[in-house]
Amino acid sequence: MEVHMKIYYDQDADLKYLQGKKIAIIGYGIQGRGQALCLRDSGLDVIVSELEGTPNYEQAKKDGFEPIPVAQAAQKADVIQILTQDHVQAKVYEEAIKPNLKKGKVLVFSHGFNIRFKQIKPPKSIDVIMIAPKGPGALVRRMYEEGKGVPCLVAVHQDASGNAKNIALAYAKGIKGTTAGVIETTFSEETETDLFGEQVVLCGGVTELIKAGFDTLVEAGYQPEIAYFEVLHELKLITDLIQERGISGMRRGVSNTACYGDLSRGPRIISPKTRKEMKKILKEIVKGKFAKEWIAENEQGRPNFDRLLAEGDNHLIEKVGKQLRDMMPWMKKTQ
Repeated sequence: MEVHMKIYYDQDADLKYLQGKKIAIIGYGIQGRGQALCLRDSGLDVIVSELEGTPNYEQAKKDGFEPIPVAQAAQKADVIQILTQDHVQAKVYEEAIKPNLKKGKVLVFSHGFNIRFKQIKPPKSIDVIMIAPKGPGALVRRMYEEGKGVPCLVAVHQDASGNAKNIALAYAKGIKGTTAGVIETTFSEETETDLFGEQVVLCGGVTELIKAGFDTLVEAGYQPEIAYFEVLHELKLITDLIQERGISGMRRGVSNTACYGDLSRGPRIISPKTRKEMKKILKEIVKGKFAKEWIAENEQGRPNFDRLLAEGDNHLIEKVGKQLRDMMPWMKKTQ
């Protein structure tokens, strides 16, 4: 089935839909900082909410903002962008944002988790939109300063005003997303594909593949340090090539030996059984099983999360990796 995606650019967006409105950025983390600074530099009226006494609070002050409590920001603002972490958004919304919502206000998200899984249920009298930059906040800011932009996703969950998409595109323009291109999606599509990518490829899939490769070599009698170089350290070279050139370009950027090994052995690792498990994980996401599990995990104080994290921290690859990274002076600035 061929799907035609809709992409919006600068000529499709107008900042007038945000001019005269006050925008509250709730959470001054990496994404919050990037978006707040860009919107302000686009001439828009931006206020910031962050917890007093935190590093992010101090950073906001250094950047020229006067951070205020969430409830105060929600009361003052016409447009409220929630950029706290997923697992605290519902609590922040219920306690501080919901009591200050009234007809005509706009709720903005950069990830659809809490709308998709009904942890946040906004009143029908407000617009609910998403602008999701496909890059971290620091990159959003850097591209803005260079007169460029990071591609974004746009979605409308509720259009009470009749102008929800125009407001969303104006927001995207305010962070220069429309300079690069803004792709239309839905809250469901963004959330489900984002969770799937994290679990099956970007985080879960990659880390398990690295550890399995490392364990296989070490158990076969190879030095852990050599195994680390071959299955983890060189991964960045490959991912950089894939990001810059695509999979086909990467294959032409490595040796013919490596390319043939990729083509002939890769399908034995990602086998039909693995693909079947991927479909099972996607089904769990779509049906809400993962969301229910993650919400319960947070409510119970994260016992499983903490145990699994500690187990990963204690894997031999972490000890070996730290020793080897200490030998690499160019790595020290990123740790």
